[in-house]
Amino acid sequence: MISPNTIQQILSRIDIIEIVGGFVKLKKRGTNYLGLCPFHNEKSPSFIVSPAKEIYKCFGCGRSGNSIGFLMEHEKYTYVEALRWLAQRYNVEVEETEISPEQKLQQQTAESLFIINNFAQQFFSNHLLNTEEGQDIGLSYLKQRGFREEIIKKFQIGFNPEARDSFAKAAIEAQYNIDLLQKSGLVAIREERPVDNYRGRIIFPIHNQSGKVVGFGARILKTNDKAPKYINTPENDIYVKSKILYGSYFARQAIDKADECLLVEGYTDVVSLHQAGIENVVASGGTSLTPDQLRLVKKYTNNLTIIYDGDSAGIKAALRGLDLALEEGLNVKLVLIPDKEDPDSYVNKVGAADFSAFIAANKKDFILFQLAVSLKDAGTDSVKKSVVVNQVAETISKVNKAEDFTRQQDYIKQSAELLKIEESGLHALVNKFIREKITKEEGRVNRKEASDNFTAVPQPFEIEDDAISLLNKDELQERAMVRSLLEFGLKEWEQQQRVADYIFTEIEGNQLEEMIDNKSLIELIKTYKTWYDAGLEPNPKTFLYHEDFTMSALAVSVMDYPYEISPNWKNIFEGKIATREDLYKEEVFSTLNYLKLRKIKRMMDENQRDLEKETTPEDQMVFLQIHQHLKKMEIELTKQLGTVIFR
Repeated sequence: MISPNTIQQILSRIDIIEIVGGFVKLKKRGTNYLGLCPFHNEKSPSFIVSPAKEIYKCFGCGRSGNSIGFLMEHEKYTYVEALRWLAQRYNVEVEETEISPEQKLQQQTAESLFIINNFAQQFFSNHLLNTEEGQDIGLSYLKQRGFREEIIKKFQIGFNPEARDSFAKAAIEAQYNIDLLQKSGLVAIREERPVDNYRGRIIFPIHNQSGKVVGFGARILKTNDKAPKYINTPENDIYVKSKILYGSYFARQAIDKADECLLVEGYTDVVSLHQAGIENVVASGGTSLTPDQLRLVKKYTNNLTIIYDGDSAGIKAALRGLDLALEEGLNVKLVLIPDKEDPDSYVNKVGAADFSAFIAANKKDFILFQLAVSLKDAGTDSVKKSVVVNQVAETISKVNKAEDFTRQQDYIKQSAELLKIEESGLHALVNKFIREKITKEEGRVNRKEASDNFTAVPQPFEIEDDAISLLNKDELQERAMVRSLLEFGLKEWEQQQRVADYIFTEIEGNQLEEMIDNKSLIELIKTYKTWYDAGLEPNPKTFLYHEDFTMSALAVSVMDYPYEISPNWKNIFEGKIATREDLYKEEVFSTLNYLKLRKIKRMMDENQRDLEKETTPEDQMVFLQIHQHLKKMEIELTKQLGTVIFR
């Protein structure tokens, strides 16, 4: 884990204009900066970055956050990866908290493998582009396949010489550990000598989400029936095949913008489509999709379109593991390439425009396509047809998220029509599979709870900004008060008293829950008070970059105030125009008094209900006196606010 001291050093150096400006062209507009949103396609800029608040917001798609949130959203980094990226950017030495010897060894091994892979990638790229053997054999093959040099460099494709130990010699001369070289899969020991594993092959580096090389795919060039066409890196501390999609590092932003991920089988399919300008594409390596790979897709989009060869093997490959995609809530479509082509050859044959048009026109719904294929195989055999009914019911049962209810019902209706069976019967069968799954899950959860404690891994936050505009006035006032606390809490209120002291005096004890309805805001206020009472000096940055993503997202939404004083006012009026900084006491006073008034109004309503229930004159008199007292308090508060109450 990164130490708190390192995190504080990173946060103290963050400049949101510098960070976001590295990815988006920004122009100064008043106190803020304006640019085209990197998260959706737009022609008129609606993406605002505020250096004062250290947040960004797009008024087109609603995305907002802080510098770390931007890196997590744009680059698809985890929180820790974003921190490490910033540490490198600002030359902050990363200190780690105490870890066990085993964890330390694992960490050192992983770092060493990354270094070795980086060395190997550079070795292979150099031999492809700058040696006679690489140019004559490797580069000529790639150019024959239609790959241009710029795309080869983009994907860092290389070539391992035919000699027995070219790479092994270079790596050992560079003093890399022989055991780690073997673990990386690049070198093997044969006849007590280190030799290259990938000799005479085209090398495709495989990158993780932050662009580091975690492994390689090596394609043979010679015709050799005994040797496999591709050799892949064996699984190790940094390469786990089930968690990787080839090309995801290069495709992540395009997938995000297109809101669709195209999935193909091979490395060359990905490279060819990228070269054609179709960049929202990744490859599974021809294996069944795994839950981790599907979750990786879902980080970018909920829409997955699978593009495979149109032969029977391609169809079967496309259908494998897709029930898992439905369980992850992905909308899965299927496209089969015609005429015994694959995506690589087909895009080169018809061009990018026709390829994209073909994909758009030939998307088939996965469930209905699977059903059609299965029915064709079953023919008139009633036994096989009953198996198909069970299969489709089980598949539809995987579409079981609350938001997908209508979609599930539509599948049941269409499938019943194709199967020529009663819709109610298929519905009952689907529900049976759902019940069985719930029973299994409950048993699994109970067993897990009995055996250990589960700690949830925080996910990158998403801020629902549109909800802000739907909030009622009371919620907005609660947020305004919290914003005043964050921005002005450390400012002077009276002699030897800060704004935070005044606020906590006014809402001390149980009054907090009585005056604030939003439980998340209550939690934020309590966190502020805990730090403040401990002698710390919390400020907006403390919460904007809080390690709890829920707290961070809430702080961003609270600070996201859409109204600012235009700098042009100074050209219209003479003298200084009062800003929120100048009027902070009035803002704190008015937001608190509004919440006090709301509390009094609620007490009056409750008292009125109690009054209506009572029948004895004595009790009625008590409630009338309470009403008069509350009314007096209400009038006094409204006088202070300068408002009028209509009776």
